[in-house]
Amino acid sequence: MRKGPLCLMLVTLSIMAPAHGEESTESGNSTPLSLSAGSQITELQQRLKASEQQREELSKQLQNADNTRESAQLARLRQENQRLKLQLKEAQASPLPRLLTEQQQWFVTGAGVALLALLCGIFASGASRKRRQWLN
Repeated sequence: MRKGPLCLMLVTLSIMAPAHGEESTESGNSTPLSLSAGSQITELQQRLKASEQQREELSKQLQNADNTRESAQLARLRQENQRLKLQLKEAQASPLPRLLTEQQQWFVTGAGVALLALLCGIFASGASRKRRQWLN
């Protein structure tokens, strides 16, 4: 035999073997495409239902947590409101602080008397006297 046809036959066999191997791998997956897609769809639908149930449970838990947080905040605000009402009652019951001390009151009284005496002196002396009288 000649080398040429032998090489050609080897090359042909080597090309056909991988192609034949690929066909066998494709034929190994015996389930039709529509059946595998249908099973995937049902699996995905089941996962969707499970996810929806989890979402509903989590939303309920979140709502419960919000309610407990709001009730705690409401209780705290009520306590603060009662404390402020008590402080208001105490402030209304206590007498008002004096604006002036006793010493300051005596000083203001003395200043008022001095001012009143000055005004009485001005009005009693009369406006008709002139400066000449002061010089004599």
